[in-house]
Order: sequence, then C-alpha cells, then structure tokens
Amino acid sequence: MPRLAVLKTYKLFIGGKFPRTESGRTMIAMHPETGETVANVCQASRKDLRDAVRAARAAQPGWAKATAYLRGQILHRAAEMLESRREAFVSELQRGAGLSAAAAGEEIDAAIDRLVWFAGWTDKLSSVFGAVNPVASPHFNFTVPEPTGVVGIVCPDSPSLLAPVSLLASTVLSGNACVLLASEKFPLSAVSLAEALATSDLPGGVVNLLTGRRAELAPWLAGHMDINAVIDASGDAAIARTLQDGEAVNVKRYASHACESESDWFGESGRDPYRILDTVEFKTAWHPIGV
Repeated sequence: MPRLAVLKTYKLFIGGKFPRTESGRTMIAMHPETGETVANVCQASRKDLRDAVRAARAAQPGWAKATAYLRGQILHRAAEMLESRREAFVSELQRGAGLSAAAAGEEIDAAIDRLVWFAGWTDKLSSVFGAVNPVASPHFNFTVPEPTGVVGIVCPDSPSLLAPVSLLASTVLSGNACVLLASEKFPLSAVSLAEALATSDLPGGVVNLLTGRRAELAPWLAGHMDINAVIDASGDAAIARTLQDGEAVNVKRYASHACESESDWFGESGRDPYRILDTVEFKTAWHPIGV
C-alpha cells in the first residue's frame, strides 16, 4: 500500500530557536521545473519580525563584546558545519532551487569558502580600516570601526544559499546582529543554513531568519525603530523604494548590496570587504600621552 510522504515544514529562526509563524500561514515550495511540491515554508508576519528584532537587540551587545578572535572562530565553525552537511545542501539546492548537481556543488563550496573568508576579517577589520591619527597635541588619537547594532537584510532570490551566507557573514563579523529575509522563491537552503548556524556556537539571536512575502515584510523592516540599518540585496526597484521611503522617517542607514548578475555573487562583488563598512560606525578616541 503506498504511503503518503510527510513533507517538512521549514520553520523560522528567531533567538536561536525554530518557531512556527504566529500567523499560522504557510507557503508551498515547489520544484521550479517539475512543479512538484517539495516542502511547506512558514510565511512570517509583522509580529514574527518584531520578535526577531527583539531577539537580535538582546543578543547584539554580548556578541559585540566577544573578542574578534572568538567571532572569527565561531564563523569558521559555521563553515565546518556546512562542510559536514555538504551533500544534504547539494540535494536541497537541486530540489528547492532547480539546480543541477554540479551547480549545487559549486554553490555550497562557494558558501563554505565565503564563511571562511569573512571569518578571517574579524581580527583584521580594525587594522585595515582603522587608523592612528596625527594630532597637534600630546595625545594618541585612534579611529576604530564599531558595529552599528541591529541590521535588516533583504536577500535576492538567487543564489539562494551563497547570497545569504555572504550578506550575514559580512554583517555579523563586526559585532552586529541581523534579521534576514530569505529568498521568497527559493527559501529552503536559507532555513537549512539557519539549522547549521544553530549548531555552530553562534549565540542565539545574533542571526534571525524569516521566510515569507518580501513585499509584505519590507515596509515593516524599514519602519521598525529598533533596526539601525538595512542592507538591500533584492535587486528589486520597488522593494528598494519601499525600504528607502520607510527609512527616511527614522533616518535609518540604507545600503544596496545587489549584484548585477547572479554570477557576480561568486566573484569579487560577493566577497568585497568594503561592504563590511556599510554596517559599522567609526568612533574616535583620544588618550593623553604619558598617562
């Protein structure tokens, strides 16, 4: 007698846990070519977004106080977790995003390498982008980058794994926490990424991931008063306008990290370290010489 397969329902990732959406809504994830139903995905609500921001705000001070070395080790551990689940990610990218086995393998390998790349920037950020400034008084004058706080991230539809890895790694390495809106069309690999992050020593709440309708969640993300900056990689002009209009009310920082083509995520644009600077603030300190 044939049995009915039990499809997985992919949950949200908030505060280190995997809750269902409070709205009870779900979306169906289909294979892009065959139309076969692959899984169910939670459709996040405004309250889910508020909960994610609250979790990010609670986690951010402790994460910022962690040493740069420790943050790098934790991001490297996340790369290890992706490596250990490589075959599962390849299968999921095939089912959920319609990629060939070769293309899926290329994307997971690039995502692992990208985590290692940004993990290496945690203890180099201050040296590369900071400065010791000459001043006309008996003082040491230092300018150092510090995290801006809680960052909202809007992901493109593809690449559905490499893009969120690149965006969240370049954001949290400096000590920020983030709320990430996953790909609307191909969300499965992003939620599985969250499952890997949950076992990588990353403190709960540093990364929070929502799935759902981008047009529904973007206005609330832009208007939330406890989000300090938004990184928009959607490549959608309408979403960009929505975010910028909402952020004009509370003077929230906006930066576009969209790539011109999907292939650019695999190259220099996707790993550009100068993008880190869109979510840091430069603070200057004076210290008297001889004290």
